[in-house]
Amino acid sequence: MESQSENKKTMTGDVVSDKMDKTVVVCVERKYNHPKFKKVVRRSKRYKVHDEKNECRTGDFISICETRPLSKDKRWRLREIITRAAPASAESA
Repeated sequence: MESQSENKKTMTGDVVSDKMDKTVVVCVERKYNHPKFKKVVRRSKRYKVHDEKNECRTGDFISICETRPLSKDKRWRLREIITRAAPASAESA
């Protein structure tokens, strides 16, 4: 199974929404040099990611990998949670 996953794309990003069941929305930011103006441009894109155990929370930094189509919009699966967001109780205190 690991040999198959080596060929799949992987990305990292921040969870921006966890309101759906078994699905999180991840914002992935990329930087590239503009071909004409030679400046670094930041672009972000949102992906719907399958989270089987509902373990991601808003603010988590996660790694995702490409998978077969799971629904109309879901083509990515959660690989691992890199860093957890601070608990909600600590923010309000």
